[in-house]
Amino acid sequence: MSPQSDDEDALFDALESESDPALAPFRAQRLQQLASELARAKHLRNEGHGTYSEIQDEKALMGIVTSAKWSVVHFFKDGFGRCGVMDGHLETLASSHIETRFLRMNVDHAPFLVTKLKVRVLPCVIAFVDGVGADRIVGFEGLGGGELGNDGDGFRTKDLEARLLTAGVLVGEKTLTQTALNQQRASRKKQEEDDEGDDWD
Repeated sequence: MSPQSDDEDALFDALESESDPALAPFRAQRLQQLASELARAKHLRNEGHGTYSEIQDEKALMGIVTSAKWSVVHFFKDGFGRCGVMDGHLETLASSHIETRFLRMNVDHAPFLVTKLKVRVLPCVIAFVDGVGADRIVGFEGLGGGELGNDGDGFRTKDLEARLLTAGVLVGEKTLTQTALNQQRASRKKQEEDDEGDDWD
């Protein structure tokens, strides 16, 4: 049994063991909702969601992109350092956003798509909604590149996530960007509370 399965079983056991009869209808509804969400997540994972996969064949890539609601494709070249940087960020996002397919395609294996999609600068990340291009990231354009590294190759995963959220290819309430905003709000609130205690009344 996997650790995730143990966690799910423990959650269901805890919810079922509550004894307040007034909460029983809410508990039953929540149990049904959780079971539905877990089944959906399992189905998506079985279809390759939640991973960052390399596709070797152009036709296979087109089939996946046109059948998935949301997909992000990184066109890369082996040995190109900036593509490696992009890979790390996309791999992080793939595990957090299972609704979206995260794929990579070596440009050497995709001459038709490279020409058709006009991929000229690497890395090139194209976000698709229902098989239609919704956004294109060329190099690190629009990601705040340069601030984190001396070589101009640095940007934060949450900057890429924010860009993909704006493009409409990421969904979900719990994003890295939202987590960062919540942490900032909590920090500001704590600072305000600390400042209120410093009054010299």
